[in-house]
Amino acid sequence: MTWVVGMGCQRGCDVHTLLGLFDAALAEGGIERQRISALASIDRKRDEPGLLALAQVLNLPLQCFSATQLAVFEPRLSHKSELAFAHTGCYGVAESAALALAEQLCHGPARLLITRKKVAQATFALACAD
Repeated sequence: MTWVVGMGCQRGCDVHTLLGLFDAALAEGGIERQRISALASIDRKRDEPGLLALAQVLNLPLQCFSATQLAVFEPRLSHKSELAFAHTGCYGVAESAALALAEQLCHGPARLLITRKKVAQATFALACAD
């Protein structure tokens, strides 16, 4: 089983905010940090310092996808954000990115294990695939 966390965030969101959301969402789901294989986001966040620092703190690879690659997951999102679409060209970064990377790593269908969790500056979602 492969477990992938998708993260979205506003520009300048710090690593402590991201790590807090990451740990709180996993704790709520009863999932240990060690079970996570990778982090995913949208390509426009590829150089986001907070996300890069999160990947480093967690010692996880960060894979980014284009809005076009993420848009195909729209029908499977638990929440569609017009604001996210206006800014990124896809309706949900965290859920879409988590699904995209889980399916890429497993070459098969993924499902959302934890749907979108949100704090003021960031979003989190967890996808898994066999």
